[in-house]
Amino acid sequence: MAVASEAAPFALSEVRLGLIPAVISPYVISAIGPRQARRYMLTAERFDAAEAKRIGLVHQAVPATELDVAVDAVVAAFLLGGPEAVRESKALARDVGGSPDEATRADTARRIARLRASPEGKEGVSSFLEKRKPRWQVS
Repeated sequence: MAVASEAAPFALSEVRLGLIPAVISPYVISAIGPRQARRYMLTAERFDAAEAKRIGLVHQAVPATELDVAVDAVVAAFLLGGPEAVRESKALARDVGGSPDEATRADTARRIARLRASPEGKEGVSSFLEKRKPRWQVS
């Protein structure tokens, strides 16, 4: 379950660092679908909590002052279920819903490692840490 403050910004900004959102991609694509994932992975544009909710990245967006209350309500709902039934339901959703298998997790880890070690990845991370624009960005 994902509850966000309405003030929370979201972005899949890795391409601006010369990287890809490899490790989180199976989870993001599962949550928001390939079409939305493609848009936000390629553009790295920021979006707000209302958009995150609309595309399925979060379940609920609430004012920051109500965040704790909203999270407490979700936790309270969980606590009403039988512990074994909750555990089995989580496993069922994972198994039936297409959670990434070990091969997918290994593949995404290899992809991000390759890009982090590339000249572009190194430049992107360096520029981020040095608080400057990477060389490929004009102006």
